[in-house]
Amino acid sequence: MFKRVVGLAAILLSNTAFGGELSDSVKVDYDGYLAGLFDHFHRNPELSTVENETARRMALELSLAGFDVTEGVGGTGVVAMLKNGDGPLVMMRADMDGLPVEEKSGLENASRAQQKDPITGNTVYTMHACGHDVHITSLVGTARHMAAHKDEWKGTLMFVVQPAEERVLGARAMRDDDIWSRFGKPDYALAFHVNSLDVAGKVNITEGSPFAGADTVDIIIHGVGAHGAHPYAGKDPIVLGSQIVLALQTLVSRELSPRAAGVVTVGSFHSGTKHNIISDRAHLQLTVRNTSLETRQILLDGIKRIAENMGRVAGLPEDKLPEVIVSNESVPPTINNRGLTLRLKAAWNDELGAERVVFNPTKGMGAEDFPFFTTDPDIVSVYWQVGGTAQEDFDRQAAGGEPVPSHHSPLFKVLPEPSVTAGVESTVVALMALMSM
Repeated sequence: MFKRVVGLAAILLSNTAFGGELSDSVKVDYDGYLAGLFDHFHRNPELSTVENETARRMALELSLAGFDVTEGVGGTGVVAMLKNGDGPLVMMRADMDGLPVEEKSGLENASRAQQKDPITGNTVYTMHACGHDVHITSLVGTARHMAAHKDEWKGTLMFVVQPAEERVLGARAMRDDDIWSRFGKPDYALAFHVNSLDVAGKVNITEGSPFAGADTVDIIIHGVGAHGAHPYAGKDPIVLGSQIVLALQTLVSRELSPRAAGVVTVGSFHSGTKHNIISDRAHLQLTVRNTSLETRQILLDGIKRIAENMGRVAGLPEDKLPEVIVSNESVPPTINNRGLTLRLKAAWNDELGAERVVFNPTKGMGAEDFPFFTTDPDIVSVYWQVGGTAQEDFDRQAAGGEPVPSHHSPLFKVLPEPSVTAGVESTVVALMALMSM
């Protein structure tokens, strides 16, 4: 259906003042078009796997820009292709889902949208509390710019609008839907994330791993139930579980290199029903984070070894040893290709100015499902961040004032104009660096 509106796309693009310097042309498009589009997305977020209206709007916008659009890839995913002669196939991904959070930012365009949560079945408030509205608006801006400058590049663009990043489901679902065999395996894969912890308009590129790998791990501890007054008659899974929790702390401190990043967090410990009953079962829930596949293996092997052998220490028989279950929700670490990182950093320095390009290593161990696009088979990739918060907000925080809200907070907010335009500019420069004639 969208091919019928390509003629309208030509009219829209011909009326857009894309001439002159990149920043100027992107600013013109933001003022004339993208600002309203961002406002629409911000007011109307949708939850993971049910981003139906967002996907439809993105399909329309990309089709209007002249791309050949396919909907319903991996659920609500959208793939948009634009072939412009011989050259590399370059993928750019933008995630589109919101979160089940009630927005309390105080912004004039704060979301009041509600939606039925596909997990709980409850009707909940929804919010773009992670900035995905910036990502998809910037993707549209990039599509419009690249389509208007086809005389400056050669190759094929693959723009991927991904669902369900917040539940780390979308990238895997699109891969399972044979995205590479249907549309071609990219030579390069790119993505960015707006970051409230960087100054608005800055481009933050990190060598190595900007986002951690994450594994969801459950440990089922079997015991022998007994009366609380007769502990000798049973095998207490709470005591054993406590010993396992403490022993797990040695994995990072004593088994990883001091320069290797890793996290083992026990987020939940459930056991028992009453004060004077020794339970026969305990359940530990863990999140395990890493920045390399080698570190991941050390941590997962160590968790299994510690859990099982602490069970032996407690005197459990072999058929009652603790079970370690690694969920399929796991994601690999995001690892930037060093050569491509340096290439894009140089291009951004030249085109945007070195003062806008920063190197701020990620402090936390947040995870991303983008690596499902870039591993097995390996695809040369880079994932960067653009700043979203005004410098004066950081200054106010440093002076003891209101702190800058984190992602996933109901108070989360970014400045739309510098965030969206930096997203467009950095993406256009990256694409031109890889596809220039």
